[in-house]
This record gives sequence, structure tokens and C-alpha cells, in this order.
Amino acid sequence: MFEGQVISAPFLSEQAEVKKFERRAGYFLLELILRNSRTYKPLMISDAQLDQINVEDANTFAYTSNSEDFFFWIEANILRLAYQFDPLLAVNVSQVDPLPHQIEAVYSYALRDPKIRFLIADDAGAGKTIMAGLIIKELQYRNLVKNILIVAPGHLKYQWQREMKSKFGTNFTLVNRSLMESNWGQNIWETHNCCVASIDFLKQDDIIQKLRASSWDLVVVDEAHKMSAYGYKTRKGPKVEKTKRYKVGEILSEIATHMLFLTATPHRGDEENFRLFLDLLRPGFFSKTDLLMESIKKGENPLFVRRLKEDMKDFKGNNLFTPRHVNTVNFPLTDDEKELYRAVTTYVKEYFDRAKDNRSITFAMMILQRRLTSSTHAILRSLENRKKRLDELMKLPDKIKQDTDYERLKHITEEELEDMDEADRWKIEEKLMHLTLAQNLDEVKAEIEQIEELIGFAETVKAREIESKLVKLRDDILSNIGDMKLLIFTEFRDTVDYLVAKLTSWGYKVNTIHGSMGMDARIEAEHRFKNETQIMVATEAAGEGINLQFCSLMVNYDIPWNPNRLEQRMGRIHRYGQDKEVFIYNMVSKDTREGQILDRLFDKLAAMREALGSDRVFDVIGAVIPGSTLEEIIRDAITGQRRMEEIYELVEDINPAELKHKMEQIFMTSLATRHIDYAGITRNVQEADENRLMPEYIQDYFLRAFKRFGGEYKADGDIYRIKSIPFELRKLNEAYDFQSRYGKVERRYAKITFDKAAAKAHASYEYVAPGHPLLEAVNQNAIDSMGHADAVAVFGDETNVMEGVVWFIESELTDGLGAIAGKRIFCVYQNMKGELRKINPSVIWDIAPADDVVLNESMKRMLNKKREIEEYVVTEIMFPYREEIEARRTKESEIKRKYGLRSLEFLLQESNDKLLHYQQQELEEGKDMNLAIFNERERKTDLDDKRKKLVDEIELEKQLTVSEHNIIGAAVVIPMNRIKQVSEKGGMDMKPDARIEQVGMDVSMVYEKDNGWSPEDVHTGNHGFDIRSIKYGEDGDLEDIRYIEVKARAQEGGVRISANEWKKAKRFRDKFWLYVVTFAGTSQPKLERIQNPAKTFTVDEDIYATGYVIPKDKLTAGVG
Repeated sequence: MFEGQVISAPFLSEQAEVKKFERRAGYFLLELILRNSRTYKPLMISDAQLDQINVEDANTFAYTSNSEDFFFWIEANILRLAYQFDPLLAVNVSQVDPLPHQIEAVYSYALRDPKIRFLIADDAGAGKTIMAGLIIKELQYRNLVKNILIVAPGHLKYQWQREMKSKFGTNFTLVNRSLMESNWGQNIWETHNCCVASIDFLKQDDIIQKLRASSWDLVVVDEAHKMSAYGYKTRKGPKVEKTKRYKVGEILSEIATHMLFLTATPHRGDEENFRLFLDLLRPGFFSKTDLLMESIKKGENPLFVRRLKEDMKDFKGNNLFTPRHVNTVNFPLTDDEKELYRAVTTYVKEYFDRAKDNRSITFAMMILQRRLTSSTHAILRSLENRKKRLDELMKLPDKIKQDTDYERLKHITEEELEDMDEADRWKIEEKLMHLTLAQNLDEVKAEIEQIEELIGFAETVKAREIESKLVKLRDDILSNIGDMKLLIFTEFRDTVDYLVAKLTSWGYKVNTIHGSMGMDARIEAEHRFKNETQIMVATEAAGEGINLQFCSLMVNYDIPWNPNRLEQRMGRIHRYGQDKEVFIYNMVSKDTREGQILDRLFDKLAAMREALGSDRVFDVIGAVIPGSTLEEIIRDAITGQRRMEEIYELVEDINPAELKHKMEQIFMTSLATRHIDYAGITRNVQEADENRLMPEYIQDYFLRAFKRFGGEYKADGDIYRIKSIPFELRKLNEAYDFQSRYGKVERRYAKITFDKAAAKAHASYEYVAPGHPLLEAVNQNAIDSMGHADAVAVFGDETNVMEGVVWFIESELTDGLGAIAGKRIFCVYQNMKGELRKINPSVIWDIAPADDVVLNESMKRMLNKKREIEEYVVTEIMFPYREEIEARRTKESEIKRKYGLRSLEFLLQESNDKLLHYQQQELEEGKDMNLAIFNERERKTDLDDKRKKLVDEIELEKQLTVSEHNIIGAAVVIPMNRIKQVSEKGGMDMKPDARIEQVGMDVSMVYEKDNGWSPEDVHTGNHGFDIRSIKYGEDGDLEDIRYIEVKARAQEGGVRISANEWKKAKRFRDKFWLYVVTFAGTSQPKLERIQNPAKTFTVDEDIYATGYVIPKDKLTAGVG
């Protein structure tokens, strides 16, 4: 037995190819490759088993049961590698229409490195969730990731779960404390493949231990800048203070293969903080800021991309963001309102001062103050609830000193509170509002008396029916909106209820969104606002995953002290899709301390906007006063920690030049990629559209295969109704790998469609594309039951042009790390002369199954030239393919060497210098430097390891080899007139003639050139068109494109359009042209051009048809 032989045996599940055979002491070593599954199988067999082996003819191909099954076998294998045919596969199978900057970030930046460690730091509103979803889907389709963890702030976790399901068809499990407790004794990370969890949940001590024991193929971190660390210098050297969130990031970096960070604010003006942040992606890659700047200037930065909103455009070149105008609306308080404000603020200050280190009480007081400035209704409800709680303590005095709530709440930070889902935050705030400093009944009684006095003030104001703020809203804003839609934001549910009651009583149609509503209810509210109501009153819940760009007017009825919320609010209407100028109105009263500060600050920022020519100043409201946050300043003003004059001076001292510098730091202007290659992106989209497995192919393949498996469907326009799924397909639900990767095959599907636009327009339609469980079940069943490696079937060519063998070969490249660098199915046509050329695999659609045909000897001899085919694939296809990937990998490797290695070498030199310095201090000054030397040596060892690992990675990623190729099938193609011995109707006068066809091509090419287009002859590639013709603009960018199918007739007559050509015509619509050259056999050929033939001509479409004949009379009418 020798290498290359094909064998079968009772102990083998399928035929296998021998790779190694050796006699050993008492047994035989047999190394095999199973032919269908391409699985390596080493065996130790006995003498008896050796006798059971049958040696097959290695060059003999087996016939499939029929040619139709061969068709399904080939198409299923092609769909399994759909991403190799469609460079933008995730775009075309997801329910999103990405913008140029999103496509560039995903395909030109993030996915270019074999190991993804990348930060997308685009401006807010750029659609980073969509970019992350596309990356996830691409990696899933390439079978590179299975276990995925999305880490997000608590208030965004539901949004992520919803977006991944609705837009990308991927189910993510929300992991929280209740899920952990319901799965007690299990490591939840090992039982769910796709998870979403909040960063603050992960940082808990018991959770972090279980997380450390898990491993992930991909980790996505939203708002990643929250994983922060701070570097500072001490007398003993530089120190780093790491937050608990940062430590979670370090663990995630260790347990993840691929890692993606998303944030609009990664820098915040602290360069060392930013460097430490990037260390989570690739430790030590940028040890110095100048290396980072160098990589940006040269367009070589491998770790992140940042684009500014002013540089983002759509495919038509239009700016994505319309102008935004931020206005301050001042209103005076009535005397009663002033008295209420004074009394509550005094109460808040008193209890704030008394609370001292009791953080929970100080939280509660600040919440009360914010409710005071929100609305009288909100503060009244809070005071009433607080009194109710105190009344309960009077009845149950034993509970006065039981600080159980305090003990539970004291560990919650303000930052954690801000990141919570609104409903959870409200629950915490309600508990905080119930806390008291009272230690005995007398103190409780005294506080009740205070609260009753405050309630009296509030009821006096309420008795006036309408507060001054609402009067200002009515007179200055509502009176001018006409029929335009208005979004009103407030922090509190009580204020929402108050506003809805008043606005409704004035005759406005109003609806709401607030944190107590589930995500489905919020989406329904979004639809109601768009289609039914004029005004929406919303809490911060509408700032989380709800898109309201159909509205261009917004009122901040109260101003959140956290400026990020203000930015999130504005982002709901000032985003892509907004086609009007946006107007924001901030309501403040100069009769309050908060209003005085905000009014001064807004006025200053408005002046700055004029001076700097940018409305970005309103995006940095929280960072304009050095050394203080807006919340700290307001709190200090209320509690008397700072004088108002001092605060005014801080605001007035804001310098335009310093503010501009601060903005450049925060928005990373100098680190941003200001040039977005729109021309290149347009070309990539065009190429992807040409090469991808179009829905028309997938639809017809599915319908044919589904019927083959016993399925039935009912066509109804764009949709298909399936009442029952055959058991053969549903049984794949029992296969864990299948279900975990694709999901569950349902028993029935009410409405499926293969049209992405139809699915987007109708929420009840289910979009079927690669990755959908029903389609993948059909594919898997076809692969399992309808074919095998080296299968052969016979087909007839209706055009009577092709005669030979069409080979389908699967080949792959691997790198030095053992990872697959590229895997494709190629198609090679071998004519009767033995000449070989690469063609498009879609040729399978243009040839008709022809069973029961006996092959002649010449065809059999061609099928035995397997080695020649393999040699052609390796030398003419795979080697150029390898060079293409090798060039890209080499470029990326040089960037890693240039910055990553230089950076690590700098750090190693720095470590050596420190060791010398410490040793000198020990010798010359007699200091005990043992601990410092030990720590530095440990650090140096770690750096050495990182350097070695990076060197190995750089070298091995470049080492590409053609590792395997597999002939999955061969289609013997015979002219149909040989098989039928008759021509189809209209076929006799369509006998192919190479000379006539060349005349048609020449005439068409000349026409295109004469009319300012740049045509390319691609007729030998079986693309479904013969000419790709491009029109370039004056700037050299692609302006338009035509796909031209040329038909030439010696005189006149009908033409035949193949199934492949017809599908391309349906897909490209107005960009597809049929050029018919008549009288091509004369000296005066005539060109007739027909745009969008799929719309012009009506044919009886058949999913089994290999082509359609358009008779002369219809053709003439179409031209006319």
C-alpha cells in the first residue's frame, strides 16, 4: 500500500486516501484523509483488518444518483463558503444598510489583521453598534468565532440584545445575577455561546473569578473608555492606579482571542490614560505618544480608527449630520416658587452637611434637589413619599436604627448609578430617598415637621394649576411649532406624568417613553410618535437605543447634571437620517443656583461656538472648567461649598484657545483619520455586488432543494409561506454544533423572503440568507446526503457552445500559526482540447441536468486527468492567491514590527536603565533597593516575553502555504443538441458563431468608448455579463457603472438569455443593459440597446430553467 491510493474498508465510514503506511511491531500504522469530510484519521490496524481493505481506482470518479443532486451538492458547498464570494457578506445578509465610513472601519481596518485587537473610536452617532454587528457576523461566517461576549454599560445591555437579534439575527443571552442564581453550580459562561453582560456585573468578586476561568473567541466592549487606569509619578517612580473596571479589562484581554473596543471618547485629554487604555488591546504596542502620532500621520495605525462626524458622508457625498442649534430658554420663578425653592434647598443643605461621610444620604439629597428643579409635581411626590416613610418609622420605632438599606447601598458609586438601566436606577434612588439620619423618635418627628412645611409650600404652588416653566414652554415654544414634532426630555417619571396631563388638556396628541417600559413597548412608542402623536415626553430611556430623527425639535425641560446624558439626548434626533436643521432648547431659571450656573455656562459656550465655528463646544460641557465636573460645581453651589462669585469667575476664565486645545484632545482631532476613501469604498461595494451570491440564486436554490427534501411552500409575491418543515431538516436541531451556530429550525414559517428590502419594510417577514437556520439546514442536508468528493454528473449546454469538464475545487491557505488564511471554491473549465481556464462557479446555473447519458471514452480520459487539474489550480490560481494575501500580511507585519517592536524595545531599554540606576543607588548611597530591583526584573522578564511573542507572531503570520485542495466534483458538459438531437424553439437560428460574437463585442466596446465610458471585456469569466463599463468623473472617481450583456446575430432574430444573465439583470436593474448587435454578418452591423431587460421583458420564470428566449417581435418592441 502506498501514498495516494484510495481505499475502503468495513471499519471506515467513507472512502479514504492513504497518506502514510508503515509496518510496525505487531501492527500497521495507517494515516488517512477521509475523502468527503477531509478529516485526518490515524489508525493502528491488525493483519486481519489489513485483509479487509479494498484498494479503489484513485482516478475513478463516482456518479451521483442524478445531476440535480450534484447541483445541490455544489451549491451547498459554495454557500458554506459564501464569505469568500462576497467580500461584504455580513452587509448583504443583515438587516442594515451601512454607510461608507462603517464599511471602511469593518473591512479596511478591523478585519485586516488575522487576530483582531481593535478600537473603533468614531464620533457619537456614527453607528458603532452596526460596525460591531458586521464584524461579529463576518467572523461567525468564517467559522472563526463561536463564543462571543458583549460587555456594555447596564443601561445599554438590552439595546445590544435587541440590535443583535433584529439586525443580525443572532441571539444573545443576558447574563445577570438572577441567571447565575437560577443556574447554581454551573459556570454560566460555558453553557451559553453568545452573552451580554454589564461591566459592573462582571467586576463583582464572585463573578470575576468565574469569568477568569472562561475563554472567548471574541469580546466586544461598548463604552470601553470606562475601563480606565491612571498613571502618575512619585518619588519612587511612575505608578499606575487601576480601577476595578480596568482590571476586568485586563482579564478579558487575557481570555479573549479577538477583542473589539467601541467608544466615542477614548482620550478625554489624558495621554497616559489613553496609552494604558490601548495596552488592554495590545500591551506595550505604543509605549510613547510620538510613536502613536507617527503611525497616524503615515496611515499605519493598526490599533484604532477614529473619524469625526464632519468628515462622514453618505454614498451620494452628502454630509451625515445637519446643523445643530442649541438655545437657552430663561424663565422667572413666581414668588411662591421662589419660596419653595429656598425652603427645599435649605433642607437639602442642612441634611447634606449633617450627613458628612454618609454617602447614601448625600446622594438622596442631591436627587431631591434635582427633582425640585424638574417640576413642582415631582418634588411634591418625593416629599409625600418621604413623609410616608417617616410616618412608618413613628409606628415601628425599632426600625429607626436598622441601616440595612444603607449597608447595601453605600458601595454603589455615582458612576455605577449612572450606568444602570433607568428602571434599576429609579429603584435604587427610591431606596436612597427613604434613608434618614434620625436616630430616635424625636428626631423622626422633627424631620416630619420639616417635610410637612415643605409639602405646604409645594401645594401652594400646585394650587396655581400651572408652573412658570410650563407657561414659558407654552408661550415661547409650543406656540411656534405648528405641526412639527417635538421631543421633551425630563429626568423623572413624575414630571412626565405632569407634562402629559397638561399637554393633553391643551389638545396636543402626546405619548411617552420611560424606564418602566420594556424594550418592545418603547419601540411601539417610537412608532406611535412617528405616525400618530405630535409630542413625545420622555425620560433618559428614550436616549438609549431609540432613534427619533424624524423629529427636529427638542426641549430639555430639566438639565441633567451629567453632561453625557445631555449629549445622549441630543443624539436621539441629531443623527444620520435627520434631514432638517436641529433646534435644542434648554430650559433654565436664573432664580435658582443651578440655573444661574447653567445660564452662564450656556452663554459662554454659545460665544465660544461663534468664535471657534463649531457646535462641538456643547459636547464638552462637562470638561470646560478645569479640575471640576459640572455636577461637582452645582453640588458645591447648593451646599455652600463654593461661593457663586467664585464659580462665575471659573466660567468667565474659560479661554477660547485653551478650550479649542481641550476639544482637540478630547475629540482626538490630531489622531483622527480625516480622509475617508469614498471612491475606494464605492469600488469595493461594486465589486462585492458583482461577485456575491445574489438573493436570486439563493432563492431558486433553496426552493429547488426544499422541494427535493419533501418540503412544500406557497408563493405570495415577495414572500413564501411554509406550513411544515420536513423532519429531515428539523432533526438538525438535535445537533448541538448546528443549533449553537445557526439557531433552531422552526416547525413552520409564516412568511419568509429572500429580498432584504422587503424584509426591512415588513417586520413580520423573516429574511432568509446565509446563516439563517432554515437555509443552513437545507445546505447541511445536501452536503450530508447528496454528494461526496470526486462526484461526477452530466449536464447539457443549451447554447451548444460548451463541451468538456467543469471542475469544482476547494483549496485553502494556512499560515505559520496553523490558522486558515484563505479558503475558496474555484471553478476550472477543461475543453475537449485539454485547455484549462478559470471560470465563475455560477456556470452551474446555465447548464441543464442530463441523466442517463453514457460518456464516451474521450470524456472518461478527461476525468482521469485529475493531477493536471490539481497542478493547474496550485500554480495558476493558488500561488497568485497566496501572493495577494502575502502582500497584505507583509504590510501589516511591517507595521507591527515598526511600532510594536520599537515600542517594546524602548520599554526594555528603559527597564535596563532603571536597573542600572537602582544598582548605583545601592552601591553609592547604601539604599536598600532589593524590592525595586526585584520588581523591575519581573517587569523586564514580562517585556522580554511580550517581545518574543510578537516577533513569533510577525514571522509566522507571513508564512503562507497551500495546505490542501479537494476536488469536490466534476460536471461533464455536452452540447444539448447532441443529447436531444433537436433544437429548442427558436434555437436553430441561434447557432453560436465565434466570429459573429466577436463582431458584437467589438461594436459594443467601440460604442462605450465613443460615449466617454471605459469598457472592460470580461466575457470569458461567466459573470452573467460580457462587459463592465465604468464612467469616471472629472476628479477620477467612479461616477457610474454598466453591466452589459452582448448578443450578436448574423442577420436578425431572437436572443437567448441564460439563467445566470437573467438573475444578474434582475439584481442590477437599471445598471444592466442588453446590447443586441444585428446584421453582424454584414459590413453594417446595427447596435440596439435595452436598459433593464428584466423590467422590459416578461418571461415565464422557472426555478429550473437554464435560460429564456426572447423572440424577435418582443425584442423589437423592447427596443422601441
